[in-house]
Parts: sequence; structure tokens; C-alpha cells
Amino acid sequence: MNQKTDKRPPGRIKSSIVLRLNTRLFFRLLGIYLGMDILLTLLFTGGMFIWSEQRCTEIDQLVQERGVPTAEATRWMEAGDYIVSAGTGPHEGWQLPEWMPAPDETGDGTRYFNPGDTSLFFGLLRFRHGGTTSYTVEMPNDGQPYAITLDLSSPVTFFVFVTRILLVVQLISLVSNLFKNAGTIKKTLRPIQELAAAAARLNTVSGMSPEELQMLAGKLNEINATHLDTRISVPGTQRELKTLATAINSMLDRINEAYRSQMRFVSDASHELRTPIAVIQGYANMLNRWGKDDPATRQEAIDAITAEAASMKELVEQLLFLARGDNESMHVEFEDLDLTAVAAEVLRETEMIDQTHQFSAQWEDHVMIHADMGLVKQAMRILVDNSIKYTPAGGNIRLAVSSEGGNARLTVQDEGQGIDAESLPHIFDRFYRTDQSRARQTGGTGLGLAIAKWIVDRHDGWFEVTSREGIGTRITVVIPLAAVNQSEKPKEAEEEKKLA
Repeated sequence: MNQKTDKRPPGRIKSSIVLRLNTRLFFRLLGIYLGMDILLTLLFTGGMFIWSEQRCTEIDQLVQERGVPTAEATRWMEAGDYIVSAGTGPHEGWQLPEWMPAPDETGDGTRYFNPGDTSLFFGLLRFRHGGTTSYTVEMPNDGQPYAITLDLSSPVTFFVFVTRILLVVQLISLVSNLFKNAGTIKKTLRPIQELAAAAARLNTVSGMSPEELQMLAGKLNEINATHLDTRISVPGTQRELKTLATAINSMLDRINEAYRSQMRFVSDASHELRTPIAVIQGYANMLNRWGKDDPATRQEAIDAITAEAASMKELVEQLLFLARGDNESMHVEFEDLDLTAVAAEVLRETEMIDQTHQFSAQWEDHVMIHADMGLVKQAMRILVDNSIKYTPAGGNIRLAVSSEGGNARLTVQDEGQGIDAESLPHIFDRFYRTDQSRARQTGGTGLGLAIAKWIVDRHDGWFEVTSREGIGTRITVVIPLAAVNQSEKPKEAEEEKKLA
């Protein structure tokens, strides 16, 4: 099946992302400019209204002092910025509502506003001005009315001129930012594209040659050894991208570690299975050649094949156990149980099977834990079996169960060969053995302690290991006590105090 590849050069961002972000920034800036224009228009209108009222008040005071001008004086006033005309008559413009605020001197007058021939085309964002813009206040004057008309054409013309300049500047700013924002967005998103390119290279592992795979492995080692942002340039102000880079770096660390663990696990499992299969094949060939007629040879081959098959069966069961544990398909049934009783049962079974070692026990009664009985017994048997394998005949193996600080403690101590300090941190690794030369002798697969660790981890517990070469090893399993057992302990302490 053909697989489509992206032919775009690395570092180029998908246009849809840039277009979407750029469009949002454009309309956001456009909204800011429109809001600013509306605010400036409102401020200008309010300022003109206040100035007009103050000017009309001053003119009204002159009229009250000197009287209403005659018709000749009215014509003379047309040369200025206001006209005072006697009588009432139709006034051009809109009559303003009476509730609008006005000074006390002219508060009883009627107001008119004539915008002239001024209109705003929102589609083209331009003004067209022609005619006279005026503001008129008609005063009743005790039955001798007169009107004060102010000519506002000059300030309105100046405002229209300034507004045109502002609109042109805003238009230039919108167009320039439209291109500038696209470049900024691409530059900002380039580290994310590089991260995506790195992830895409990881998807091509299957089609790589050994040399390319080795180069990629070296690159992965470099990524794990250093922070991701040293390879992908992320400015210090882009904290979100740094967080993303750190998260992807951690993810690559986990993927790389899981991949290495899986490869090591498969390699070790193949190695462990190769030996019993080779032994079985060898004895089968021996039977086929000359062992059919030799009873002693035939029996030797049957015994060896049976033993190797049993060993291989045990290994496969352990591998299946760990596989089910890794994919969280292991069924665990928790219940309240007495750890002392379970340990005593394991000790009795071990004493019946092994007659070559001495066993001793130190129990604390009724140490209750909330756990799966089958898994706990399996972990105990693993620890006891390890002690038996590495303790010489006649050596002593001691089991102890106690409770301390809200935790149950199960201890298995032997008098075996001990574990060197270098190997101690690795004893719970899968297929790890401290003495490879004795692996076939002891019959161990190196999976027992790994299984025991999974069981203890599943019960929110941990191990405490102390070992000295030539002296022995003490392994303690620490598991939280059951809630019932923890609640009963304070009551028991109170009863002991009362009795005392």
C-alpha cells in the first residue's frame, strides 16, 4: 500500500493554522480600531455639545443685557460664528429631547441640531461633508422669543479631516499587520513543526537501513541525554513551548526506555528458551541414532527431556505472568487476610518438601493485610525458594512476620552466599542473576524476584534488602496493614493502659 508523504520543506507551518490565527488577530485589531473610532466620535460629539451650551449661555447673557438684535444686526452677525434672530420659525435639523442636561440660564429653551450634509459610509469608511452644521437654542423670553444659532462647520470640518487621516493610518496598519502577523506566527510555531518532524522521523524506523537506524539510535541517545530544547530553539519567553518540549522529551525517554527494556526482555527470553530447546533436541537426536535399543540411554534422555520441558513450562508461565502484569490484565482479588497464617502455611509446605535445611520462625499473631492471598503466597514461595537455592545444605532459613508503624513486615533471612554490592541494585531486574555460572545448577530463570516485585508493588508495598557476601541475605517485604487492623491497634493500646 502506497503511503503519502508530505513534500513541504521542514519548518513550514500548515497554512490553515497560520490563516486561522492571522484572521483572528486581524479582526481583533479591526475591532479595537472601530471601538477607538466610535469612542473618539462620542468624545468629540460630547465635547461639541458642552462647548455649544457654554457658548449659548454666554450669548444669552449678552441678549439679556442688550436686548434682542434687530434684523439688520442679525444680518451683520452672519459674518461670525453665531446668529441671534427674533421670533420663532422653522429650524433645520433634529429637535433634541428635553431631558438632555443644560445650564440653568438656557434650561427652558428648545434645542435643535442640524448635521448638515455629513454622512458616514461604513463600507468605505470615509466622510463626505457639505452644507452647514449648526446648533440652535430657541428661548421663550417671556413671550418675545428669540433663537441662538451656532455655526459648527469649522470644528466638524477639522474633525472630518483628522478622522480621514486616522482611518488611512488604521488601514495601513491593518494591511501591514496582516503580513507581519503571518511571519510572526510561522516563526513562533516553527519549534512545534520541528517537534512534529522529529516525531515523524521516529515513525520511519521500520524502513530504515542498519546505518540509518544506528544514526537514529544515536540521536535518541542524544535526546535522552540532553534537554529537548537544546536541539529545538525555543526562546525564553515561550514558556508554553518549553513545557511542550519538556513533555515530549519525557515521553521520548519513557518510549526509549520501554523499547530497550522490551528488546532486552525478548533477547533474554530467547536466550533462556534456547538452552532447554537445544537440550531436548540433543537428546531427541541421541534417541534417534542409538538410544532406541539402549535402555539406560533411553531413560537418561527421557529424564532430561522431562526436566527441560518442566523448566521451559515454568519459564513460559513466568513470562505469561509478567506479560499479564504489564498490560494490566492480571486478576487481583483483594481480601482481608492474616499474613502470619499465610506465612506459617508456606513454611509447613516448604518443610515437607525440603529436608536439607533448617527452618525457624518468629511470628506476631494476627497481622492483618488487605491483599490477594494467591499472589502473596507466590511472592513468599519465591523468596523462600531463592533462600533454599543459595543456602548450603544444613544452613538455617528464618521467616518472621511483624507489624510496625502501620505496616506489615515479612522477613526471609538465609545463610547463603550473599549478594555483592554491585549486583544488589539489579536483583529485581528481569533475567538478572548474580552468578551466571550457577544458573543451570540452581535452575533459576532470573524472573522470580521480578515477579515478587510486581506483586509487592501491586499491593502498594516495597522491599528492604540487606546482604553480606559469605554471610547471607535478608529480604523484608513491607505491606500496609488492613484498615481493620490499624483501627484496632489504638483500642488495644488503650485497654493495655487501663489494665496497667
